Amino acid sequence: MPPLPSSNPSHIHLLLGGARCGKSARAEELARQARSEVVYVATCATAAEPPDAEMSRRIAMHRDRRPPEWVTVENRFDLDLVFAEHPGSLILVDCLTLWLAWWFFHKDRLTEDVIFEKLDQALAAVRAYGIRLVLVSNELGMGLVPMGAENRDYRDLCGRANQRVARAADAVEFVVAGLPLRLK
Repeated sequence: MPPLPSSNPSHIHLLLGGARCGKSARAEELARQARSEVVYVATCATAAEPPDAEMSRRIAMHRDRRPPEWVTVENRFDLDLVFAEHPGSLILVDCLTLWLAWWFFHKDRLTEDVIFEKLDQALAAVRAYGIRLVLVSNELGMGLVPMGAENRDYRDLCGRANQRVARAADAVEFVVAGLPLRLK
């Protein structure tokens, strides 16, 4: 797979896949290849709701893999403002699925339309600020149908959000068993 462009023009690279498929490792590999400052945006909401022991281990694993020179941004969900604060940077967001969960489940139960406005603002900010974005997202629609209407609504929100980002993206990969398959 070709590395991300190293020049300043904006670029969106979406990585999709299931749980533990290697999409985060692939995103980190792309960021390292860029040989530039990396801003890592971790979207797990740890400030509002302390994670359980298993999630804490996952977070620690992700933190341990990051090079110490990467700038880490945690507990921020205003992606458009984060992008504005780091113009021209390579920004790795891990992951869209948790970002969507924050707005859907935790932040005043926003409607899908409002969440998509926030997503569109973030995508516009990528272009406006010359961001090279590596965005990780889970593909939730290939498993069992979730129990409960709210869970199905969330799964559907994620699927529609992934489609929205994929349309805007310059490159899209689907990661399976650690292997990236280029879709776009």
